[in-house]
Amino acid sequence: QVHLVESGGGLVQAGGSLRLSCAASGHTVGIYTMGWFRQAPGKEREFLAVFTRSGSTYYADSVKGRFTISRDNTENTMYLQMNSLEPEDTAVYLCAARQPVPGTPYSSHWTYKYWGQGTQVTVSS
Repeated sequence: QVHLVESGGGLVQAGGSLRLSCAASGHTVGIYTMGWFRQAPGKEREFLAVFTRSGSTYYADSVKGRFTISRDNTENTMYLQMNSLEPEDTAVYLCAARQPVPGTPYSSHWTYKYWGQGTQVTVSS
């Protein structure tokens, strides 16, 4: 079992940056695949990035080159550095964790068992 809490959201102007944090308690983050997702009103939950148990990272095309996922096992925390933010990035950002689910894409949000409560990111034009 792991409990996740996101922080770091807020209001930022287009072109700005934010760094989100996902603090985990319970089991250590190193035993899970950890992902970032977002959900805007009226839209599907969208995969952004994942940090696998082996240390590999993968990104959605929509954020590749702008967002960077990282993990600090000593602090049991995962981060999402977001640069060059656009109004289209406005959403609730959520972190999630899953144990190995062979044969399923990292982007499949329904395979993640543990979720944080989310943090709001608003990008003004």
